[in-house]
Parts: sequence; structure tokens; C-alpha cells
Amino acid sequence: MELTLLGTGAPEGLPRPDCPCAVCATALGDTARAATALLVDGSLLLDLTPGIAFAAARAGHTLGQVRQVLLSHPHDGPAMEIPAGLPQPARVPDGRELTLISGQRVRAVATDAPGTGYEVTGHDGERLLYLPPGAAAAGTSGPEGAAAPYDTVLMDVLGRPDALARLREAGVVTPDTDVLAVHLGHDVPAGRETVRRLTAAGARAVPDGTRLTVGPPPAPGVRGLAAGTGPAPARPPLPRRTLVLGGARSGKSLEAERRLAAWPEVLYVATGGTRDGDREWAARVSLHRERRPPSWRTAETCDLVPLLAEEGPPLLLDCLSLWLTDAMDRVDAWDDAAWAGGGERELRERCAELADAVRTTRRTVVAVSNEVGSGIVPATSAGRRYRDELGRLNAAVAAECEHVLLVVAGQPLPLKG
Repeated sequence: MELTLLGTGAPEGLPRPDCPCAVCATALGDTARAATALLVDGSLLLDLTPGIAFAAARAGHTLGQVRQVLLSHPHDGPAMEIPAGLPQPARVPDGRELTLISGQRVRAVATDAPGTGYEVTGHDGERLLYLPPGAAAAGTSGPEGAAAPYDTVLMDVLGRPDALARLREAGVVTPDTDVLAVHLGHDVPAGRETVRRLTAAGARAVPDGTRLTVGPPPAPGVRGLAAGTGPAPARPPLPRRTLVLGGARSGKSLEAERRLAAWPEVLYVATGGTRDGDREWAARVSLHRERRPPSWRTAETCDLVPLLAEEGPPLLLDCLSLWLTDAMDRVDAWDDAAWAGGGERELRERCAELADAVRTTRRTVVAVSNEVGSGIVPATSAGRRYRDELGRLNAAVAAECEHVLLVVAGQPLPLKG
């Protein structure tokens, strides 16, 4: 089944007309996107958007063979002119199946937002799922009636990462599924950060006009052909280990959570403890819990090495700086005599053991840590000791990670990967 992405943007497109925001101002070339519309085997058009005939021509197609036009979302705004020769657009009632003259089978999928998703099955059984903007398949276990994993899924990955997590939990999105981000608008991060976030979600974005093969790829590592550009780039490999650094209130924990938002059953490992009687700390913990997806579990522990050695769902370790505080407490590192009498050696062994566990883990791990060495020099020897040991720990863990980010003022800066 051949799929051509005539547009990959939000309904208003990108850049949005008359919008002065920074994302719209920099959306040029391949990052400029028309409203999402898909052409399947040249005969099925999913969503009718302004300028669709010109978009098809740029992708090397005409719309003369289109036999069915299906709408996925309300298409608010002025009525669009239907190009000559196109059939009248329609919307399929939820759950209804169609067999098109061209041979594809289409099933309408109910969603939790206004609109309809479509599951398309090709002549040889290849399957794609297309969801409207801001929508997930209704229910908690993926599209009702979905019998097998999809070859390709097109959806609002950045706007609804929880929807992708649901599909994974239902088993209809697997590591072999090509997940493509569409409906990209001016609320996505500018520049390469979109690529990094999609990579962390196991997804990718392609330019308007890209032509893909749904089903087994034509060659190892190649997911179809982009019109006029030769082989389309393969999906970037999923990072197994990521370290997110940052100062206080920089947004590092939120950034770490974004890296795993599209995955179900994440284990959130909180190393800070409960601190009974500390109301401000309790408020911080409550805020973190409220923004986590309900499918995530929480473990409050500093015993990280056994967790890293086990098989299981992704780990979010928040944070290594509090883990280090606990480790230094255990060896009485704050006392100069204890530090000189073996505490330093014991702490370094604990840190080396943790870094080795990160190196050998088979789990996906996102770890958070503070970057504290760029400010005022601590006035006490204990404070300087903690600063130095955290710098050493961050460097040791970073050396074992594929991706390392530094978050400054809410902006993630890639240091590695």
C-alpha cells in the first residue's frame, strides 16, 4: 500500500497565517507544513484541505483516480472548494466498515475528541491507522476490534503522547510499527527539538510530499521513498539511556517526563523520600504526581542498582542528586574524619556501581540530576564536597548514556546524542 503525505501540519497549517510566534516565524522549507491530508494508493483521500490539488501535483500525483474522500475532523472554518472530479467528502459512522472499489477496506474508529479515526487495510493485509488532531482511539485498550499490530500509525504524537501509550499497551503498536507525527502546529518546539522528542517517543516526522510504503520496508533501515528525494530517512534509533541535567526550576523533571510520555507502565523512581512534616516538600511531591500519567507506577527508593538490573518497563529516576545525598549520608561523608577514614572510598565505590548498572541495563532509562557547579562556591567543606561528588557522578553517568540534555530556562540543550 502506497501512502503519500500531502500535508503533515495542524488544520491551520504551519506557519499559521498572521501568527507572530517564534515557531511560525522559523517554519521554513521542510519545516513548513500544510494541513494534514493523506493519499492512499492514489485512490483514497483522507481529509480534504485547501490547495489539495497543488499539494498532490508537488508530490507527483493527480487526484484523477481518487474514488473516496473521507473526513477525520470537523474542518472548522469557511467551506472549501472541492476540486473538479473529486467525489463529495463523507464521514463514516464509528465502527462501520467499507470496502472500496479500489480494494482497500476502511473501518471508522471512534475517538475521544471530535472526529473519526480510520483504519485502512490493503490488498495484502498491510494496515495503517490514522487519527484526527488532538485525538486518541476511544477506550483504554486501543481501537475496538483491532486484531493485529499496525504497520503504520499517523497521529498527533506530540499533542497526545498518552494516545500512543494506549496503543502500545493494547499491543497494536509494536517496535516494528512506523509511527509518524502529523497535525504538527505552532505549539510544537522549534528546530531539532521536535526530532529529539519524537525519537524519544519512538516516532518521526517527514516533510510534506513524502511517499511511503505501508508494510514491510523495501530495504533494511528504509521506510519508503520520499518523492523526488530518494530514500526517506530511517527512524532514528530509540535512546535506551538519557540523562537530563539542569538547575533549580529549570524544567528538567518536566523534560524527563516528556521523554517517556508515549510509553505505558513507566516506573517513576523517586529518590527524595517523604520528609514527614515538611509541607513545602509534600507540595512538590504532589505536583509531580498529579502530572504523571495514571498508568505510571511510583517507587520511593534509593536502591537503584537492583532496579536497573531487572527486566521491566522504562525507568524515570528523579533524581541522582538526591540519591547522592542519601549515599553520602550512609557513609557519613559530612564528617571530615569519617570521610578521610574510608567514607570517600566507599562513596566512590557506590557511584561506580551505579554507573556500571546504567551501562549494563537493558531497560529504557531517563535519569534527572542537578547541575550545581556553575554558581557560588559553597562556604562549607561539606557543601564543596557535595558539589564535587555530584559533578563526578553526573560525568560518570553521562558517559554511559546515549543522550545527555542540559535544561536552561525550560529549553533543552543537547550535549550528547
